[in-house]
Amino acid sequence: MLEPNGPLPPEIYWRRRALAVGVGLVVLALVVWLVLALTGGGDDPEAENTAAEVTSTTATPATTAADATAEASAAGSGGGTASGTGTSSPQTTGSGTTVAPVAAGQCPDQSLAVRVTADQPNYRIGNEPAFTIVITNIGTVQCERDLGAGLQQVMVYSLDGATRLWSNTDCFPESTADVRTLAPGDQAAFSVKWSGTTSAPGCQQPREPVGPGAYSVVGQLGGLRSTPEPFNIA
Repeated sequence: MLEPNGPLPPEIYWRRRALAVGVGLVVLALVVWLVLALTGGGDDPEAENTAAEVTSTTATPATTAADATAEASAAGSGGGTASGTGTSSPQTTGSGTTVAPVAAGQCPDQSLAVRVTADQPNYRIGNEPAFTIVITNIGTVQCERDLGAGLQQVMVYSLDGATRLWSNTDCFPESTADVRTLAPGDQAAFSVKWSGTTSAPGCQQPREPVGPGAYSVVGQLGGLRSTPEPFNIA
């Protein structure tokens, strides 16, 4: 079967067979190359896996550093405010009023409640509105707190709370201490009168009488502020 038969010399037939086999091998090689090129078979899987591992390893320390920064920030902003046993830094309230820190060992703000009320709902022009500020120990243990007049602030605002008109500590600051012992549920009440004129911190501005209208009064002790209570001047 392999021996060429025909009228031509045998070497002619061998050359034809060799040429046919060569052409077939070239075509097969082209087909294989085309398939590999279309399917991406030339990529190195191990190289891809190595690149993925490097990317993952690089991302992990960055995330850890961010978490550590966030935890440190949270610890710095929350430390020392819950226990109330240490002396904290001076605070500035939302109204811009700077309050003195609570002395070490005294009742923390969290164990107290502050409320202020106008003694009457309505006042006539020329009368001096009177206010009562009440501090209550809402905690579960007895504690002491300096309730000196200079630490209690009674402030009058416009009814919408946008304009601060007066504070009892603006023109008459008081530094005398008044340490009270408060058992759970105990209250300490203080009365304050207002002349019906404006004031500013340090009493640096002229004091002007306020006109008829609706106003609100707010009490503050340390970082505690009471709910605004409305009253009228007519």
